[in-house]
Amino acid sequence: MDAVIIAAGFGSRLRDISESKPLTPVAGKPLIELGVRQAAAAGAGKVVVVTGHEADRVEAYLPQLAREAGIVIEAQRVDDWSRPNGFSVMAGASRVDADFLLMMADHIFAAPVLAGLAKAGGADRGVTLGIDRRTSSPLIDPDDATWVKTDDRGFITAIGKTILDYDAVDCGAFLATQELPAAIAAAIAEGKSGSLSDGMQWLADRGRAATHDIGSDERASWWLDVDDPRAHELAEAQAPAMLSEIYG
Repeated sequence: MDAVIIAAGFGSRLRDISESKPLTPVAGKPLIELGVRQAAAAGAGKVVVVTGHEADRVEAYLPQLAREAGIVIEAQRVDDWSRPNGFSVMAGASRVDADFLLMMADHIFAAPVLAGLAKAGGADRGVTLGIDRRTSSPLIDPDDATWVKTDDRGFITAIGKTILDYDAVDCGAFLATQELPAAIAAAIAEGKSGSLSDGMQWLADRGRAATHDIGSDERASWWLDVDDPRAHELAEAQAPAMLSEIYG
């Protein structure tokens, strides 16, 4: 299994802390390092890092990180990082051959979250999304969250930032097949903007978007989207304990 980490965006809400979101330190470790080490701990043998904004700086850091983490890391630069994140997904997926973990560079997870997700694939789905049913958790930013509505099988019926009827929140981690980048391309062909959510909804409409419930154990299901100064402060305080396999 490989992993793809999306690290191309501008990261405007963290600009007061760092010029590059992937290189933003959390308790002394850049977010991209946390992501790579988490992917390796979940079983990934190679990590593709999709770069865009501040690509030169991020890519310059990757060889050192590969040596220290003991994992193959490849950089895949997107032509226009201002486009929706689905274009980054397609770019990263072009560098892997089979199922892959898909992660966002600004999301961090307790080890059981990704370990469980990595085992959640099946022939009945084109993608499996990690979801949290604790939709009122204080760790979630409701103004930035991507919400999810599921059916009685746990498959997605609707996904997006503005849907009003939901029962879970998107954790920012996926076990994807090559159906996902193909779905993003199909959604673009139908006139959509090219977001990851567009591709997810395309698969959901065809009954191919499953979920993996990360559970409710406070430690084993901990995750955080480090997207703004408030979340960064939470990460500084909580990440070393929650990511003990990385911080030691």
